[in-house]
Amino acid sequence: MPIYEYISEHPEDPARSCRMCRNGFELMRPLDREPLTKCLYCKNPVRKKIGTVNIPTVTAPLSVSDAKKAGFTVMEKRDLGVYEKL
Repeated sequence: MPIYEYISEHPEDPARSCRMCRNGFELMRPLDREPLTKCLYCKNPVRKKIGTVNIPTVTAPLSVSDAKKAGFTVMEKRDLGVYEKL
C-alpha cells in the first residue's frame, strides 16, 4: 500500500485546521480508494501533498575483500557447473 501525505488547505490559519493537518500527516491507503478531502479529526479540507521519492542509488560492485568482510561467501566459476570458494 502506498503512503500518501496530506496537509491542510489553510495551514497558516489555526482556526481552520487542527494540529495534525496543519503540520501534515501520512496515511497508508489502497490505490483503489479516493484521496482524502477532509481531515480525519477536524473535518476541515486537506489536499494531497507531493512527498519525497525513494530512489535507490547505484553503487559499484563490492570487491572480494569487501564481500568477505560483509559476511558473504564468494565463489568463482571454474568449469561448467563447478564453482570454487575464494
